[in-house]
Amino acid sequence: QVQLVESGGGLVQPGGSLRLSCAASGFTFRDYAMRWYRQAPGNEREVVAGISNGAGIPNIADSVKGRFTISRDNAKNTMYLQIDNLKPEDTAMYYCNVFIRRDDYWGQGTQVTVSS
Repeated sequence: QVQLVESGGGLVQPGGSLRLSCAASGFTFRDYAMRWYRQAPGNEREVVAGISNGAGIPNIADSVKGRFTISRDNAKNTMYLQIDNLKPEDTAMYYCNVFIRRDDYWGQGTQVTVSS
């Protein structure tokens, strides 16, 4: 079955960096577009980045453009989110997502906390 496992979150000071990973299994990873979402307490889940199948064309939300970089390694069935110059407002649970046929699949999330 489809499984998505996020990792790489943690407590970071403002201005720091993190690289989140999403390990995928149970489907042909290279054939599907993937997305990163985040959800802060009291807020709706929002998409922050997506990457296409095939050529891996990235699409970054305007609110985080310039600080977030999405990538994928099809040989490792893994997607990444590099976050630089972290800000307190980046504090959230980060989830990876794939839409296959008519179903949305989510990982369990990885917590990112930005605080001094």
